[in-house]
Amino acid sequence: MRTSASLTRIIGLTNAVVVTVAIIGLSLMPSESRPHAKPPVGTQVQQSVPEPGTTPVGQPPGVVATPEFAKQVGANELGLVPVLMYHRIAGKRLASLDRTPGQLREELEKLAKKGYVPITAREFATGDIRVPAGRFPVVLTFDDGHPSHFALDAGGNPAPGTAVAVIQEVAARYPDFRPVATFWINKEPFGLRDQASQAAAVRWLVDHGYEVANHTWGHPNLRWLKRKKVREQIVRLERLLKKLGVPSSRTIALPYGMMPHGKKSARSGSWDGTRYDFAGVFLAGAEPSVSPYAKNFDRGAIQRIQSNGKKGECRKWCSQYWLEWLDRHPGERFVSDGDPDRISIPGTLRGNIVAKRGLQVIAY
Repeated sequence: MRTSASLTRIIGLTNAVVVTVAIIGLSLMPSESRPHAKPPVGTQVQQSVPEPGTTPVGQPPGVVATPEFAKQVGANELGLVPVLMYHRIAGKRLASLDRTPGQLREELEKLAKKGYVPITAREFATGDIRVPAGRFPVVLTFDDGHPSHFALDAGGNPAPGTAVAVIQEVAARYPDFRPVATFWINKEPFGLRDQASQAAAVRWLVDHGYEVANHTWGHPNLRWLKRKKVREQIVRLERLLKKLGVPSSRTIALPYGMMPHGKKSARSGSWDGTRYDFAGVFLAGAEPSVSPYAKNFDRGAIQRIQSNGKKGECRKWCSQYWLEWLDRHPGERFVSDGDPDRISIPGTLRGNIVAKRGLQVIAY
């Protein structure tokens, strides 16, 4: 991984690139591993290894990690986590940010085969990572609440070709691939304008384990707004979520990845008597995130990776590049110990962990 000094310069540059690409893309839219840390490991208290598919998805069955077991599975819960960023899922790509249903399916299947298990942005930001031992968390995030992300068909199921339908299909083929994601929405979630339809859509997602959270009311560039207007944009969307029956957001994705001048106002504040307080504020790029247990984890500016191939500006900053990089550098990747009450790390990393989380640390 790069040094912290170079990371600061690189992240600043790449966020600017991602923002520029996002603005162009939105303008084009229609109006409407370590060798021993391989995937199939999940462990009971007795340290036995169950057959693939017998572990409840994303919920390790009574695992109690020990130093010996953590070493056996190559646990490294201070490793990097890919937080993937998607926008429109379109049959025909009109902008570089777009992905087709086929491209989404191909990427998710690759993740499933390599041993990644999805968690929500909320679970990641709060450090509630429940992934089977030896597997790797990945966060799937979708911005803007576009109609291509979710719709219900006449039978009350996800409409074919939508992001949720693809996620559900991949999970059906790979039982250990937990079908969850985070959808950050604006004032007309999934293109729906009447509140009854909005509530029905959001209710289906929440009931099936998906996270629906705040992407501001009107998707403005918060950098251009005064602090009061920033807080208004956030609170108005929070009030909509409450009307739709969604719990208060614990995460927010910044439109265009742009931080407001008052950085703290993105994470917490109030407007017109309503308060908000986020556990995680997510940017628009352009590297894997550090672990939420790491000392240098900044929950007010969490990195994401644009889903894309390795062309143009994505030669080094998008999902294909970074997933291949993590494959080549397995010692840098977050590997779960399967025990949500313990944080397991190689002994050489002990000084990099946040000790006040209240979880037991296992250093082997």
